[in-house]
Amino acid sequence: MHTLEFSGGTVEQVGAVTRFAIPPTTVRAYADAQWDDYHGLRRGQFPHRPSARLRLRARFSHEAEALGGTAGFGFWNDPFTPSGGGVVAAPNAVWFFAASPPNDMALCEGVPGRGWKAAALHTGRWPTAILLPAAGLGILLTRVPGLGRIVIRSARKFIKAGEQLLPLAMTEWHEYALEWGASEAVFWVDGGVALCAPAPPAGPLGFVAWVDNQFAVASEAGRFGFGLVAHAEPRWMEVSDLSVG
Repeated sequence: MHTLEFSGGTVEQVGAVTRFAIPPTTVRAYADAQWDDYHGLRRGQFPHRPSARLRLRARFSHEAEALGGTAGFGFWNDPFTPSGGGVVAAPNAVWFFAASPPNDMALCEGVPGRGWKAAALHTGRWPTAILLPAAGLGILLTRVPGLGRIVIRSARKFIKAGEQLLPLAMTEWHEYALEWGASEAVFWVDGGVALCAPAPPAGPLGFVAWVDNQFAVASEAGRFGFGLVAHAEPRWMEVSDLSVG
């Protein structure tokens, strides 16, 4: 695994437990503590495709509403710039994902845009030359009164997403597992099925586990944006018994 540490973020091993931690943050610096297995690879060379499996135990310092950014673990295509402020590819992911306010990503109708979730997102492989102008046009259109909701609803027609809020205490130890297949991604929590998401991405994707202070907005109300969250307390995620294969 490759370790990534930004702005005071640390990844430390204490016995059988790995702690991913970031210090108190400001809106001026991106903080991140991360493991991944795709460092130095092009997206087309990322190591995981269906069928891939993930299993681990985890707990967090805060519940999702107070996390001050995002955190989680699973597989994705790393579509953002290193600072987290730009998009260079269409995002694809199969993961357990936590997002605090002001995160608000309305991927599925009827599912809140933040919280602790099992989630699969399949947007395909749009070339950057098409993605960036289209995204820019979409953001501009959301500033026209009445068009924001229309843009969001139209965007949902071009993506396949499945999400489920996890009604549990993130600060307590739980066992998480997922099996990413060609036609379905199945998520388990403490041995019970939490989500069956049809039509997951085909890959290739990379494994990631992280805690950061980033937020993203693509809201039901038609607002878009990226930024960083200020938080007065350290935040961490602890992981044990990790198996990826």
